[in-house]
Amino acid sequence: MEKFDTTKLAEHRYVAMNRDGHVLGCVAVAPVSDRCAYAGVVEHSVYVHPDARGRGIGHALLRSTNTAGTWTVQAGIFPENTASLTMHTKSRIRTIGTRERIGRHHGR
Repeated sequence: MEKFDTTKLAEHRYVAMNRDGHVLGCVAVAPVSDRCAYAGVVEHSVYVHPDARGRGIGHALLRSTNTAGTWTVQAGIFPENTASLTMHTKSRIRTIGTRERIGRHHGR
């Protein structure tokens, strides 16, 4: 978790909580490159607690990543992660391509 945390930009982290202080979801972004031409391009990681799904929390968290200093937000989502794909589609985030054989998921 520490390695995950240190790669994210501190100014682009958001947490959604309920009135009781329970975390409903969170989002963080990381730069895609250290080259200056890609300074505004980030990749986001978003999580919504299963009990909080379907309430617009993911959409609000996704919108929060497109703030000052970012001009392109991208994500890599495994095709098996249908909940994330649905959330991104409902948030009007378009698919611009599919990369194959780029990562491993459950040993495949």
